[in-house]
Amino acid sequence: VKLGLGWPENPFDTGHKWDLDVSLFGLGANGKIIDDAHFIYYNQKQTPNGSIVHSGDNTVGNTAGDDETILVDLALLDPKVTELSVIVTIHDAANRGQKFGQIPGCHINLYDAATGEKKSGYDLEDDFTEETAVQFGSLFKKDGAWLFKAVGQGFKKGLQDFVDIYTVPA
Repeated sequence: VKLGLGWPENPFDTGHKWDLDVSLFGLGANGKIIDDAHFIYYNQKQTPNGSIVHSGDNTVGNTAGDDETILVDLALLDPKVTELSVIVTIHDAANRGQKFGQIPGCHINLYDAATGEKKSGYDLEDDFTEETAVQFGSLFKKDGAWLFKAVGQGFKKGLQDFVDIYTVPA
């Protein structure tokens, strides 16, 4: 599968660019990250075996279509991973005073990587006017098959908040 996050470059002189980020958490049966190597984001772009690969951090949204992508080879995933939670955040949203409702045309989509066919998606500006983070959905394993569950839950949180939620306390 392929996840694609896109947004336009900020045309206004607000002092800050719009910098959206897509992250993926490889969770085990307990709902927590199986290990640090299965938290994929702009600073950790792939799992050790390459089953999940992030395209890298686009900090301005100036690409036609999707600005950041994550490719997932479900057949290569660590067998301990039972769920992949997809989170979209606005980088430094609180300090920049930004929320999804201010960013026209921002979107997150799930594609069949082999065919390019869009399977699910959200227009983030329309559904999440006050939020700074969105749990797009989860891919989860049931009876040996991978399925997608749309969540569409918005939050006034940042990426670190999700790391804290999905990490087993030390």
